[in-house]
Amino acid sequence: MQSGSGDLQQQQCQEADRLAAMLCPATAGIDPSYLAMRRFLLREKALKGKLTRQSWECNGAGYVAYRRYIQNFKQWDNSRPPTPSSRLEDSAGCASPSYRSADFCNGDSFDYGKGRPSTSSTTSQNASTNFGNNQSISSKEAAYSFVGMHCIFDECKASGINVLKFGHLSSVLLAFAASDGSLTICSIDDPPRILQNLKGHTKEITDFDWSLNNQYICSSSLDKSVRIWDVSSGQCVRVIYEKSAQLCICFNSVNNNLLLVGNGQKEVKVFNFSTGRQLHRLSVEKNITTMDIDNAGHILFAGDAQGCIHSIVVDTHTGALSRAHRNTMGLSHRSPTTTVQFRTFSLLAGGPVLLASNQDGTLRFFSVALEVKGYLSLRCSLHLPPHARNIRASFCPLLSLEKGEFIVSGNEDANVCFYDFTRPRHPCVNRLQGHGLPVVCVSWNHGENLLASSDCGGSVIVWRRAKT
Repeated sequence: MQSGSGDLQQQQCQEADRLAAMLCPATAGIDPSYLAMRRFLLREKALKGKLTRQSWECNGAGYVAYRRYIQNFKQWDNSRPPTPSSRLEDSAGCASPSYRSADFCNGDSFDYGKGRPSTSSTTSQNASTNFGNNQSISSKEAAYSFVGMHCIFDECKASGINVLKFGHLSSVLLAFAASDGSLTICSIDDPPRILQNLKGHTKEITDFDWSLNNQYICSSSLDKSVRIWDVSSGQCVRVIYEKSAQLCICFNSVNNNLLLVGNGQKEVKVFNFSTGRQLHRLSVEKNITTMDIDNAGHILFAGDAQGCIHSIVVDTHTGALSRAHRNTMGLSHRSPTTTVQFRTFSLLAGGPVLLASNQDGTLRFFSVALEVKGYLSLRCSLHLPPHARNIRASFCPLLSLEKGEFIVSGNEDANVCFYDFTRPRHPCVNRLQGHGLPVVCVSWNHGENLLASSDCGGSVIVWRRAKT
């Protein structure tokens, strides 16, 4: 073992020496002492950089998982038969068509609701696990497998749960908004309990967002008001009255003193959190129904009532708004956008990405060019059966580190469904069964070991993911 380690170290030193020699200037006319010192510094820098790249890990496993993903993909690609009819036995136990990652990342669209090719393999529906019946889970499905329910909240039986979100970088704080205008904050720590029941809105809450420190929650409603709540005391500290329904809301991810709100008058407005005064507004073609902002707080992604995604530049100091791009790629017909979610990095796209879901069942996956003011490029899309309700979807960031590009979404068949963009013919890889009514919203906690889902009957189920 020591001999192998010594050989590796010797090889690393030789590579560092070669790199130092390549970067060194020509020897003619140069002081030998300066040349020796420069070569020494270049060698140490090269050696230190190589060792750092080998041992670096992001969140404990990010770089390691990425390196394993690339190695496995290269091995599979080299061993794949050249015939176009070849099949690869995937991790869920069902045969999938052979493909390269580039095959489904060039704006291709796949229809899941319309016919599928007839094969002798088991479909993904048979491969998915019925967790309501506590069936066993194979080790190959550990990425998206669950061990059961963590807890259930059913205090809102009189109305449905429209919005559901875990606290910012929190694994225990959970809030959900009901159609009767109530907002409930609870803790899912042992034992699960309700912390606050916030009442003030007179109509359905359309959206809410947590502040960075989880001290405040801002909410929008069909009663034409925006309310700001203190989480610890449960008091409403500020009310902003407007002239139309407030459809979506979010804090600026860097400057929490800026509130961004989409209303029923085809506008995006910026309010001062401290004073409640309007700072700026921007008019668009249709009502903004959902929005999300990048981690730097500079680009706001807003989905409208016809499925268009607007990239809007935000000044984090003044709150000024300016339109940058408008994207309609991947739409079969006009349909309201129910979810827009930004993610910093994706293995599939090699950079920041955006998820957009529509009421007609379309799920779109975009690459984001932040350096070009949030320009979107469609990588792939799925066409699921249309929904009668506003059903929200979410990325699965940690699940997607190992392989595939997973998202989770509610469904009108009362299931929580997991889809993989890299399996276009059979995208559904798992279903969680436990709700009795259509599931409309899902949300991950910070560690992504717990998944919360809500239905239109007022029940909230927190699922516990299997340990990998």
